Amino acid sequence: MEINIILNGVQKAVEIEERWSLLRVLRDQLGLFGAKGGCKTGDCGTCTVLIDGEPKMSCVILAKNVDSKTITTIEGLSQKNNLHPIQRAFIDAGAVQCGYCTPGMILRAKALLDNDIDPSRQQIREAINPSLCRCTGYQKIIDGITLSSQYIREEVRT
Repeated sequence: MEINIILNGVQKAVEIEERWSLLRVLRDQLGLFGAKGGCKTGDCGTCTVLIDGEPKMSCVILAKNVDSKTITTIEGLSQKNNLHPIQRAFIDAGAVQCGYCTPGMILRAKALLDNDIDPSRQQIREAINPSLCRCTGYQKIIDGITLSSQYIREEVRT
């Protein structure tokens, strides 16, 4: 079957099998490796993508269910070799650590900051809660998201 999606701002028609997960389609059909297959049960968050702006675990979503949806992966955040402010902030805050959870954490941060540019540390904790960091380094991730908020506000002013 064929699905039509807007992937990172580009209209795509993709041939899929009915039982394939969105994660499989992203990685195996489209060559986007930012979303990772950690648990494959929707428990770890390494496969997080944005579907119509909301963070979702792509390993447990059937690709056929995203027909006509807008999907953003970590690869879609940077523009013309310029990192998104959230990506820059994660680097500056040392929040990247081993990097395995980073794409999912950044996309969760984007969804949060798109709705609230100045979230509290508690709101940040709640927003990233579905994603696990194997380095147990949540402090730097929270600092990175806080710094992201500052970078985005500065970018809007200029």
